[in-house]
Amino acid sequence: MIINVVKYLIIGVKEEIDKFFEMAQEQGFLEFLSISGKKHIEQPIPVQSLLTAIKILRKFPLRETYFGGGELPFAMQVSERILELKEDLEKLHEEKRLLEAEISRVAPFGDFSMEDLEYVEREGDRKIQFFCRKATKDHIVSTDSAVIYIATEYGLDYFIAISEEPFTYPGMIEMRIDSPLGELQNRLHFVTETIHRLEGELKDYAGHSEFLQTVLTDEINKYNLICAKKDVSYPLQNSVFSIEAWIPENKVSVFFDFLEGMAIHATQIAVEKKDRVPTCMENEGAGLVGEDLVKIYDVPAITDKDPSKWVLWFFVLFFAVIIGDAGYGALFLLLAVYLKRKYPALKGMGARMLKLLYYLSYACMIWGVLTCSYFGLRISPESFLSQISPLHYLAEQKALYHFQQHDSVYEHWVTTYPQLKTITDGRALLESAASVAKQGNTYKMLEEFSGNIILEITLLIGLIHISLSFLRVLRKNVAGLGWIAFMVGGYLYFPGMLQSTSLVNFMGWVDKGLAAAIGLELIYVGLTFAVFAAVIQRGLKGFGEISSIIQIFVDVLSYLRLYALSLAGAIMASTFNQEGGTLGLVFGALAILLGHCINITVGFMGGIIHGLRLNFLEWYHHCFDGGGKLFKPLKKLIGPSNET
Repeated sequence: MIINVVKYLIIGVKEEIDKFFEMAQEQGFLEFLSISGKKHIEQPIPVQSLLTAIKILRKFPLRETYFGGGELPFAMQVSERILELKEDLEKLHEEKRLLEAEISRVAPFGDFSMEDLEYVEREGDRKIQFFCRKATKDHIVSTDSAVIYIATEYGLDYFIAISEEPFTYPGMIEMRIDSPLGELQNRLHFVTETIHRLEGELKDYAGHSEFLQTVLTDEINKYNLICAKKDVSYPLQNSVFSIEAWIPENKVSVFFDFLEGMAIHATQIAVEKKDRVPTCMENEGAGLVGEDLVKIYDVPAITDKDPSKWVLWFFVLFFAVIIGDAGYGALFLLLAVYLKRKYPALKGMGARMLKLLYYLSYACMIWGVLTCSYFGLRISPESFLSQISPLHYLAEQKALYHFQQHDSVYEHWVTTYPQLKTITDGRALLESAASVAKQGNTYKMLEEFSGNIILEITLLIGLIHISLSFLRVLRKNVAGLGWIAFMVGGYLYFPGMLQSTSLVNFMGWVDKGLAAAIGLELIYVGLTFAVFAAVIQRGLKGFGEISSIIQIFVDVLSYLRLYALSLAGAIMASTFNQEGGTLGLVFGALAILLGHCINITVGFMGGIIHGLRLNFLEWYHHCFDGGGKLFKPLKKLIGPSNET
């Protein structure tokens, strides 16, 4: 939930300033304002060094945790050594790269002694040169007998020339060799061994990561305390200090309790126009997980209602619909259990994200069971899994409705499957409208009706989701009630206009003709009410509310992405299963495994992106102001060794 914050002016004697700020940091609910306009000081060198060292150690596997203790000097000694090792390794890796390139360049000439070459040049009064050119078939240089062919590598011919005077040869490039192959290889061996030794030493420091984080936390707490004190003003010749702070309303009594016994006075003051009031969000449990999701996109304004739980549970629902498979949900659950066992002491954001993974796993499994979807397999209508699926029941009712009405849908299916004429049971209809293939029967009617029903359900989800958006802010926007009626009217009216059958029709809740009539009335009434309510609330500007009709229409249709992504995932899973079945046991199993891995990856990405998008764009559009400034109180960070 979002807690209202109030502004307080705090005045006290200078002698109490250290005690006051230390207690404020312990309590962790005061956000101080800068009266002097001073900027925060730059992070001290110890903090920067420790941060860099910890980032370096995160790349290495965790070693046995260091419990030797120590304070900042020892931590700085460790971090500086880590930074030195990292710098040395970077230089050595660069030297290794250059050496390997140089070895590749001179390797065609083999190993030789530079001293011997110098001796030949000095005593024989000759000049020795190395050349290369683009490779030819004969590898011969006819222009001069002093040029000797050596070898061909990398599409180049290599030569050595021994002559009285240095000169150039047409089409050839002279190569300068400073070190022979043997020296380069020896140096490369030394560099490689040194890299292994330094990397081993760096890996040994991985166990110090928790110790460094603890020291870093203490240093950051000191730094934050210094920054907060820097915003203090001294109005009476340094004898009295003053500072302003934002305090959540539910913490005011606690604030005055810890002021007792100190020569400090606090009084609430008015919020000025220039002040940007922070948004204080307080959640726990599932609400805190939702708060993490909300912060991904924007911070609520102080005029907003906290959307954390709404965003969380609808995101879980959207993700489950997009994945649409109980088998995939079971795999996500196994992953969550594995991570829970591998990291039992997970805290903070990591623990909340793991909890979110559990939510997503359960939701995918439940939705998969409801829709009878298991790894893209074709489930027979006679199967127990089909019988416990509400989607299968709805498909039976839809089939029975059309065959009782003898409408155009009935004519289509009877023409395709004449044997359906004598069947009067919904389950039997779904079982009989099938095509036989080597990979198994394909139940055409069941697949088509199930797809149509899921499509309609996604539209219903969108209608409900956006309606709840309007209801959350109904006092600020009474026109939302009219738009809810408009959307319900559209849901009832448009199926009749498109000559299709809606869920409310084939379930026998509302007759087609009556649904269309009621729907049309609701469209007119809702639209009229929305415009007039907007005019009453906003004056003549309210007539612009009529333009929202396009936005509402587009927002509801946007939820069709749930159906489209779910259908795409189901088709991919089914296709991988079919293609794998034709490749034999070993290659088929590999193809199916690889295909499902790809499908899970794509589905997971789509579930996150589009599951959040429907909350942050379509839903936020009607109930969220956003653009808030997050409440950031001065508080004491807890290091790994202090966590409970």
